[in-house]
Amino acid sequence: MSGASYYVPATSRWPILGSLAVGLLMIGLGAQLVYGTTALVIAIGFLSIVTVMAFWFRDVIKESHLGLYNNQMDRSFRWGMGWFIFSEVMFFAAFFGALFYVRTFAIPWLGGEGTKGVSALLWPNFIAEWPLLSPPDASISGPDNVFSPWQLPLVNTLLLVTSSITLTIAHEALKEGHRSVCRNWLAGTVLLGCCFIFIQGVEYYEAYQHYGITLEAGIFGSTFFILTGFHGVHVIIGTLILMVMLVRVFRGHFSDSQHFAFEASCWYWHFVDVVWLGLFIFVYVV
Repeated sequence: MSGASYYVPATSRWPILGSLAVGLLMIGLGAQLVYGTTALVIAIGFLSIVTVMAFWFRDVIKESHLGLYNNQMDRSFRWGMGWFIFSEVMFFAAFFGALFYVRTFAIPWLGGEGTKGVSALLWPNFIAEWPLLSPPDASISGPDNVFSPWQLPLVNTLLLVTSSITLTIAHEALKEGHRSVCRNWLAGTVLLGCCFIFIQGVEYYEAYQHYGITLEAGIFGSTFFILTGFHGVHVIIGTLILMVMLVRVFRGHFSDSQHFAFEASCWYWHFVDVVWLGLFIFVYVV
């Protein structure tokens, strides 16, 4: 294609199917929180999203291999990925904002501090503290205890920080044309991601079985699972993406200069790692 041309993709059904799949997942999640009996809907929604992603990315890969993309398309992909990550930043900013609001304003007000300290009249015996093990409303049971940040959370932090290093090495190796080095370090990154997911699952099991940390355990349980849960979903997605990149590297899909799909997956993974550092500090340590 000439440098001035611009590829217009053919009509695709994947955007509307992807929207329907995401909508189904959100309906399932909402119903699960309210009724607690819609795990099947959540599973169908999640599998639908994965299926749409697989076929959609397959078509994009085919178009790339046919030489239909030029520099303008490459810039479009980069801007698109950049704005997507920015939307994810805003997504997590909302949840971090909720955590900061509760800790900085709501709990002190209920304890009698600040300009709205009159709120303490609602529950005069309430003790303002964080982690909030004793919610002001006696009908809500708080957690029995909280995790030490220097055990499983620290292990997961080390895993993700290490994974960013291994992925960077893999990326640099690909740019230098060392495909075998890239494969090995990328495989190590995927393994670290799987280890993180497994340890997160162990932590959730411990939270429910031994710590009393559940979605019903007051504001601490809610913020804990909202923040760590959505981050865990992003790690799962990122690990799946890196698995696809690993398969593509094995199949020789990338060159040292043409590998934006690989680069975009690196952007996403590094973003997920940075978010975890914030979680580790503000959810577990501080």
